[in-house]
Amino acid sequence: MREAEILELLESHDEQGMEELLTHYGPLMRYVIKPILRDKHDIEDCLSETAMRIWENFDTYDENKGSFAAWVTAITRNTALNLIRRKNRHPENEIEDEIESTEPTPEEVVLREERQRELRRALDLLSQKERNLFYRKYYYLQSTEKIAAEMGMTIRSVEGKLYRIKKKLRKMMGGDEDEVRSYE
Repeated sequence: MREAEILELLESHDEQGMEELLTHYGPLMRYVIKPILRDKHDIEDCLSETAMRIWENFDTYDENKGSFAAWVTAITRNTALNLIRRKNRHPENEIEDEIESTEPTPEEVVLREERQRELRRALDLLSQKERNLFYRKYYYLQSTEKIAAEMGMTIRSVEGKLYRIKKKLRKMMGGDEDEVRSYE
């Protein structure tokens, strides 16, 4: 089934759309989830939750902002990260005491968003290959070994390129290494 047909099914909330989504995009979703969540049950929960989010929020997809696969990837990654945050906030078998909120303050949110915009602008100035390498390591959280194997490079080569990319980003953003790490 072609992507256009799947999009039509999702748009009309046809149940076959959900099946086709999982059939055609399930492997991509698992590929994004696995480096973030290790437990098989968590991976399955995340896959189900992601599919429901796509189903329920399909009307927010805008093909002018990017491909459907990119949109699915972003939702999948965010869902996996949210799941791991929830698990870390509420560990099983632990009595919850009243604790200070770990949520960022409004000021911290604004500053973080500003730094993220600056980083996106700097990333846009990198070559496609550099950007791809950076996203694989710091956005998709892939191991250096996996990146090296999939890109036909040595681990040392990947590490060297990542070091130079971070150095280049630091220079473009006028900051030090700690600033670039805070965007990741």
